[in-house]
Amino acid sequence: MIGKRLSQARASAGLSLRALADKIGNLVSAQAISKYERDEMMPGSKVLISLAQALGVTEEFLVSQSDLCLEGVEFRKKAITSHKEEATAAATILGVIERYLEIEEIVGAPSASWTPPAESPFVVREYSDAEHAATRLRGTWNLGNEPIPNLTEFLEERGVKVLRIPFSDNMDGVMCKARKGNGTAVPVIIINEKINGERQRFTLAHELGHLVLDVDKCIDEEKASHRFASAFLMPREVLLSEVGRHRTSISIRELFQIKKMFGVSVQAIAYRCKDLGIFGDSILRGLFKHFNEQGWRRPPYEPMPIDPESPRRFDRLCYRALSEGQVSESKAAELLGISVRNLSERVLQPEDREEPTPA
Repeated sequence: MIGKRLSQARASAGLSLRALADKIGNLVSAQAISKYERDEMMPGSKVLISLAQALGVTEEFLVSQSDLCLEGVEFRKKAITSHKEEATAAATILGVIERYLEIEEIVGAPSASWTPPAESPFVVREYSDAEHAATRLRGTWNLGNEPIPNLTEFLEERGVKVLRIPFSDNMDGVMCKARKGNGTAVPVIIINEKINGERQRFTLAHELGHLVLDVDKCIDEEKASHRFASAFLMPREVLLSEVGRHRTSISIRELFQIKKMFGVSVQAIAYRCKDLGIFGDSILRGLFKHFNEQGWRRPPYEPMPIDPESPRRFDRLCYRALSEGQVSESKAAELLGISVRNLSERVLQPEDREEPTPA
């Protein structure tokens, strides 16, 4: 039966039943497609091929069975504005995770297993607890106080799947868990591939906060995760050493030099300095007045953007399986979400441009 996969692929493509029927030249009606999705009917081979082509998947994908499910998907703060957009996002996420777990199984690569850090979940009853949680987590992971050069690779090494997927502009990222059958739930952080590097890094740290914090209902979980992200990316002692314990003014040039050091926005630095008591209200107001005047709080945001970090493990596993003859060219291309022709070009070239995460 193809109901679950067909519904997932249609949602991922953002198509209504009628739009899908139109896209396959009305070989069957929207009502018939609805029956396929409810597993009340099965399409013939001609319709199955047309559906797969229209949805950008293979026939094998539609007829295969999967017990993978997502847990704890929370599209926070109205980032997702409709049930349709939420269904599309969830289906896209599920499809990419399925491919990730599939290639791990093919090559026999153990999923870098997620082991919750010692002491986690960290209980947060006030916002300062989120600060302490970030410090303790850095200690548990032996990070010291130095900036983290590549947060994406660091999290993947610890068993967190990091995916970059194109979403609408009103969503930076989301955290969930993927579970296959009775297996262990794998934490997944999904980042909007459209955002710049500094927003990406802060979003990764923010979503990590949602994963490791246990926030009391009396405080705002979003604010607690923001405080955690700031402290995780900009450790207190390093920032105090670089900026000083109390400032009455700061130059824009100095802020952008600090931005290079930590890989975060100057706005995040300003808020962090306020949290630590380095900046008072007046300097913060002055800075944000300047940010607004320069247009840095709106796209394309502030100058000197940090390059986005790209998760590479999935791609490496696909190329490994292809080289070892564990998958065909067509299967590798399907997993990577590219054409066979593009795959043939890529395997012979060094990486010279960013390769997108499959969507």
